[in-house]
Amino acid sequence: MSLSELAKCRCVLTAVLAVAACAGLARDAHAHPHVWATVRSEIILDANRQITGVRHAWTFDEMYSAMAVQGLDANGDGVFSPEELKPLTEVNINSLKEFDYFTFVHVGDADALPLKAPENASLEYDKSLLTFRFTMPLKTPLNAHGQEVQVDVYDPSFFVAFGFATEGR
Repeated sequence: MSLSELAKCRCVLTAVLAVAACAGLARDAHAHPHVWATVRSEIILDANRQITGVRHAWTFDEMYSAMAVQGLDANGDGVFSPEELKPLTEVNINSLKEFDYFTFVHVGDADALPLKAPENASLEYDKSLLTFRFTMPLKTPLNAHGQEVQVDVYDPSFFVAFGFATEGR
């Protein structure tokens, strides 16, 4: 091996060791959201004042909304009709199933109550924001009288950051 080849090998080895040393100093990566959603949820009561479900309206951030509707304006009129948004609605419903639709209803400290499949799912696109509306019925109506009932909407992986709306709409 010539002197110049040895110098190149030494340079490469030094670079590899420097990268390895830096990698050893790196901190753990923490999850951070890629999608932001403003949540408005309504508790549904039946005639007996039992909780029968939760009606959601999740409004997504402008960046996600713009990405999600790309290519869906089939007739090119600049308006996203319910029919044009229907395939995206179905994708959302199908892909959220494995995450329990990020909806968790608890009584006290007990495990989350079982929910039925979502109903009345739809998407609306208003100027620059996409809103996903759907209802999550409880499998069994819940008499909440005298009990603490908590409804949580969150993504445990923190890919989607949910925040409840602070103003009416």
